Amino acid sequence: MAHQSDLIASDIEQYLQQHEHKSLLRFITCGSVDDGKSTLIGRLLFESKMLFEDQLAAMEADSKKYGTQGEDIDFALLVDGLAAEREQGITIDVAYRFFSTDKRKFIVADTPGHEQYTRNMVTGASTADAAILMVDACKGILTQTRRHSYLMSLLGIRHIVVAINKMDLVNYSEETFKRIKEEYAQFAGQLNLESITYIPLSAFKGDNIVEPSPNMPWYTSPEYKGTTLMGYLETVEVDDTRMQRAPFRLPVQWVNRPNLDFRGFAGTIASGVIKPGDRIRVLPSGKESTVERIVVHGGNLPQAIAGQSVTLTLTDEIDISRGDIISTADDPIATADQFETTLVWMHEDALLPGRPYLLKIGTKTVTATITDIKYQVNVNTLEHVAAKKLDLNGIAVCNLSLDRAIAFDDYQSNKDTGGFILIDRLSNNTVAAGMLNFSLRRSQNIHMQHVDVNKDARALTKSQKP
Repeated sequence: MAHQSDLIASDIEQYLQQHEHKSLLRFITCGSVDDGKSTLIGRLLFESKMLFEDQLAAMEADSKKYGTQGEDIDFALLVDGLAAEREQGITIDVAYRFFSTDKRKFIVADTPGHEQYTRNMVTGASTADAAILMVDACKGILTQTRRHSYLMSLLGIRHIVVAINKMDLVNYSEETFKRIKEEYAQFAGQLNLESITYIPLSAFKGDNIVEPSPNMPWYTSPEYKGTTLMGYLETVEVDDTRMQRAPFRLPVQWVNRPNLDFRGFAGTIASGVIKPGDRIRVLPSGKESTVERIVVHGGNLPQAIAGQSVTLTLTDEIDISRGDIISTADDPIATADQFETTLVWMHEDALLPGRPYLLKIGTKTVTATITDIKYQVNVNTLEHVAAKKLDLNGIAVCNLSLDRAIAFDDYQSNKDTGGFILIDRLSNNTVAAGMLNFSLRRSQNIHMQHVDVNKDARALTKSQKP
């Protein structure tokens, strides 16, 4: 589905060409329970003319059956599709929606606000470029607001919109807006958030969603930026080429061997650029070779960039398996088997150090053990607290030990090669999501000491005859 441009009727080919070259923004809505996340997305879809007549008719009928807005349309029902979500008026699972305007394409993930569904919020945020953090003007900053903010800083989301919603319920008060803005700014100052924009709005009434609200003339004063939410989403900077400028990384997903004359190594390029003739190094084995061809469906490519799925053939026959990472020889990826990590625990059963789990990073799966919980983070104060275990939704910095070395980047440099999940070995449930901070190079600090123990010295020590 796409924005209903006038070009569709007059010149469909030109419209398709323009649509193909629009930039894409991935963003999420997050925040506490009942802050209006689903209603906001429904309003965005409605205001951007992304709904067909049958969808509007169905939404009006559902609003009478499930709605929480009396006789008015409940826009949240456009996103909340599960029966349990409609009955309770909450969001449980992540819902993805696509829409577009004349300027940009969007993929939005509506994430749940309940504390027990924080794991679902992490899933939606892992691929987002920006986030809309919803704050109820009547309630202000809550614990879940702070938790989601901390998770966004961990996951590296660079652009944050603090959408102070339900301004209609506080008579569009500028004092309420300023109070919440100052309170959040004080908390956000302790986080690594690069860009924060504050917008007062009403998702239910449509204030400051697409058009400036006449109910908040103070928001257009020089003190505030005065942008609408749609105006922000259409103009926020998206660096599509950032991962292309990073060092080349290709996690091998499959060894392509259709016949005796062809052996290629297939996967999606996580970062960087590769060309035939480039010297590569395979980690963790350390073997080197040269790229012979870049094969895709339909032929060979002169070069490949981040995001493309390709098959590389090499000039040498070297052993490469699923889970290995191909990098350039002049900027190879690091390897280690012990790390400091930041962990978000997602299971009802607590994390206990020393218990073995399966760790999946990219296409590789190994056995892992949390050797030590260094500290847990209090999401309200960001204080470091001592902990012997980690309960559901707990966030902690831990030491991690693997049964073999893996190739990795730190998470801030590359999400694909620095992010991982932990899997329970018995139930096969995903129990945690984590980010690699750096390796613990303890083995490099252990050196064998030279000793000279002969037969006579050993006999004397053991009181034995040699």
